[in-house]
Order: sequence, then C-alpha cells, then structure tokens
Amino acid sequence: MRESAAGAQASIETVRQTDLAAVAALHARCFDERWQPELIARIAVGPAGFGLLWRHEEETQGFVLCRTNDARGEVLSLGVAPGARKRGIARALMTAAIDAVGERGVPALYLEVAEDNAAARHLYRTLGFAQIRRRPGYYARPEAETVDALTLRRVIVPAASGCSG
Repeated sequence: MRESAAGAQASIETVRQTDLAAVAALHARCFDERWQPELIARIAVGPAGFGLLWRHEEETQGFVLCRTNDARGEVLSLGVAPGARKRGIARALMTAAIDAVGERGVPALYLEVAEDNAAARHLYRTLGFAQIRRRPGYYARPEAETVDALTLRRVIVPAASGCSG
C-alpha cells in the first residue's frame, strides 16, 4: 500500500483473473491498438508472464504487463489512465516490474518505446534503460507518418563472468 498525493490509499497489486476486464478497458483508453482480456490473461496470468496494476480507491489507474524466460524479461505494455498521469504511477509500476524480474533471476529487462514519446523515454532513461536498437517505421499512427521504435535494455542481474578458476 502507498499513500497517494491526495492522501487516499493506492496500491500495486498482481493482476488476477478478476482484473482482466479493467486492465483491457484501461489499455483501450491508453492505446490505439486494443488488447482483449484473453490476450492480457495469456500474458499476466500465464506461467512466463506477470502483470501489475496500480489501484487507487478501487479504480485501476495503471498497469504493466511483462513476460520472462531464463535469458530476459520484456515489458510488453505499460499504461496509465490519462487523468492520472504525471503522478509517479508509471515509475512505481516500472520499479515494481524491475524488482519482480530481478526476483526471478533474469539478467536483463527489455522494452520498446516510440521515438516520439519523450516522457516515456525520459522515465526509462532515469530507471537505467539504454537504447540498443532502432526499428524504423515500427509504429503506425492514424493520419500520420510511422514512428521508429527504440529497443531499450536494463541490466538487472550482472551476467556470470565466465571465468573459471
């Protein structure tokens, strides 16, 4: 539980089956491409993935959806309700996701971000992510040119040195 700026309780919780419709609805408010509850379920409640949500006064205001394997973790989607942005929710969710990936012993976390999303790029940079690749024209925008995707990585657990003694 966290105390929000307004003094009411807010919390980061694991996405459960009962949260799928709320996460899908929030995803639809945040992105042009809508994800159905079934897709979110395969990510958030499947064996290789997890989802976290930010709930304030019983309202889902943010989420992060991730998947992992032994070699890497990947943030598949991060969204915050338009009216709840610039309050530290995305940072709190990403910090919790980084911690969750670290607890799984995964050495790195990856994500993609639109090159024109300055706020997200700033957040990721301050959380230790660095650009490793560019995907030209990856994001299609309604009535606009495509936008490049930047692939970012954050080292979570130092890889074994490979030295033998």
